[in-house]
Parts: sequence; C-alpha cells; structure tokens
Amino acid sequence: MSLLPIITLPDPILRQKSTPVERVDDDLRRTLDDMLETMYDAPGVGLAANQVNIAKRFIVVDAGNNSDDDDTETRNPICLINPEIVSRSDTMRSCEEGCLSLPDVRVDIERPERITVRYLDRAGEPVELEAEGFLANVIQHEVDHLDGRLIIDFLSSLRRDVIVRRFKKLARQG
Repeated sequence: MSLLPIITLPDPILRQKSTPVERVDDDLRRTLDDMLETMYDAPGVGLAANQVNIAKRFIVVDAGNNSDDDDTETRNPICLINPEIVSRSDTMRSCEEGCLSLPDVRVDIERPERITVRYLDRAGEPVELEAEGFLANVIQHEVDHLDGRLIIDFLSSLRRDVIVRRFKKLARQG
C-alpha cells in the first residue's frame, strides 16, 4: 500500500462529475487500500476517488475513525463503489464538516439524518446500507465529491468566494 497525494482546491477535478466504475478488479481493490491508508494518515473519516485525482465513482469511509488515535482495532472501513443514495429521511441533522481537499475550512451543514445507499462492495457484490447520524453525514459528504460538490457550496456566495480566492492564492504561491 502507498499514500496518495490529496488534491486541493482549486484543482478542477474536484468540480467534475465522476464516471461510474465498470469493473471491480484487483487494481481497483489496491486503489481502495491505498485510499484507506491515505485517509487514515491524513487523518480523515472519508475520501472520494476524485480527491486523489481519479475521476471515478468510489469512496472509502470510516466514521468510527474520528480521532487521532491510530488504533487499528477500532477501524471499521467501508468501501463504496458506484454509491447511490436512494432515500433520505425528512429529519435533518446539523454537523460541522471539514474536508481533506479544503484544509482548515470548517462548515456547519444540515443534512438528512438517515439515508439508504446502494453500492458495490470490494467483491463487486451489490449492497444496500441504511446509515444514520455521523456515518450518514460522511457518506453524503463523499458522494457530494463524486458529483463535483464541495462543503463551501453550502455557504453564501460571498463566503465561498473568499475561500476560493484564498486557495487560488496559495496555489499560485506553490
């Protein structure tokens, strides 16, 4: 396994809609393992393929990994290939979210408290998962990435533009 570079704003791949995965094979499973290692190292609780410069529809999440503790015994990684949110609860939940592609940016976002997501697992088998609370937030955040949506899109245009300008300036400075 190896660490992958995480793409940050203003890289245009973060705004592209990712294309579906056509085949689950050993190469994809190795990439999923690399993404998990990268996510844990960051540390983060989710990572979408486009955040590591792959414009395909797959994500990795571990909502139990929301601490700096590197205890592999408490890890519960989930790999979701071609995830599709098929239902959302009417009940909403507010949560402060960060993003590995937007370092040091935190945004309060209101999302459905419960979701049902369909996806293929690492073996290519179809799975339907009902998620709630923090796990539901993490999955929705990562699926947003696959659709080219970022947490700053939940902000006013003024606040969003200030953040985008800051990241463009940082990119110019190298």
